[in-house]
Amino acid sequence: MTAADSETTVPPAASGARSRSVALDVLRVAAILGVVAIHVFAGMVTNPAIRGSGSWWVATALDIGNVWVIPVFVMVSGALVLGPRAHAAGPRAFYRKRLLRLGPAFIGWQIFYILVVQQWLSHRNLSLADVLQQIADGKTYTHLYFLYLIVGLYAVAPVLAAFLAGGGAGRAYIFAGTVLASTLLVYVIADLSALNSAPRPIVLGALTQWVPYVGYFLAGWALRNIALSWPWATLAAIVTLALLAETIWQYANSGRHVLLNAVSPLGYLSVIVAAASIGVFVVGQSIFAKVSGTGRAARFVRELSDASFGVFLVHFFFIVLIVTLFPGFAELRATNLFGAAAFWAVVVVISFAVSIGARRVPVLRRFF
Repeated sequence: MTAADSETTVPPAASGARSRSVALDVLRVAAILGVVAIHVFAGMVTNPAIRGSGSWWVATALDIGNVWVIPVFVMVSGALVLGPRAHAAGPRAFYRKRLLRLGPAFIGWQIFYILVVQQWLSHRNLSLADVLQQIADGKTYTHLYFLYLIVGLYAVAPVLAAFLAGGGAGRAYIFAGTVLASTLLVYVIADLSALNSAPRPIVLGALTQWVPYVGYFLAGWALRNIALSWPWATLAAIVTLALLAETIWQYANSGRHVLLNAVSPLGYLSVIVAAASIGVFVVGQSIFAKVSGTGRAARFVRELSDASFGVFLVHFFFIVLIVTLFPGFAELRATNLFGAAAFWAVVVVISFAVSIGARRVPVLRRFF
């Protein structure tokens, strides 16, 4: 989903010619809209004063129901960067093109959120030790762990791609399934251990943020060409919606089902969320598999897709800025569904406008 991915294309299975995947573009745009929704509607979801109301349920559906967004972002990246073409010139060329291009954004946005958002807007008096600890944890701001996550996945991509090369679909399915299932099992064991009064916490830092997402990364490549028939795609969509509905119900009743929360906790690395995320990816691929990448609509979606990484990086700044400049919006987005929806729309529009505009300026483009 990063700027380094945006120029990558997916070869059609038959011809081998270069073409843009409309499905991946649509998935990326849908995912970034979901990311902003999570961060905006969380104010209502965590507000005990309205819990259980109709507005609360809608906000919860728009927040918890988008739990698939980060796994799908990672799958889109895997679909784009694990192919032979991306690694044809060797690891050095791959790193130069992607990691070096990601470098300015990786460094620049962390400095921006530390100095501008935390220090200036939020009036947090961070010491040098605080900043260094945030960097060591890979969490210089709420969403910036993704930078560490994607850099780590890019770092191991040549190794993964080398193993996948020439192995066919079977190797890709088995590899992705094994890694993802093993990762989910690790988290289940940790939660069950905690339930048994023997906590085994899993703590991720700057150098390990990427590790639990390798399975999703591989799954994106394994499923990149999948295109279900309409009956099967419809069934997959129904199952996916049911799984997402379960996550919403589970969140609303989290205190009543301790064992369920341990076996499949609400988070990006739970069994149910993993199944739902794969479902979203497969359904999206199936619906848009035969859509032409030419035409005005496709070009518009492509531009939004290319701008999605910048939107991911900048949107939280606008959330904090609006609340700081207009304190009444903080209460409005936490109590009023239409107010929260309007807040979401404003943040989305401004973030896309800034990202698209910045990508047209050579110097700024490196940060978006």
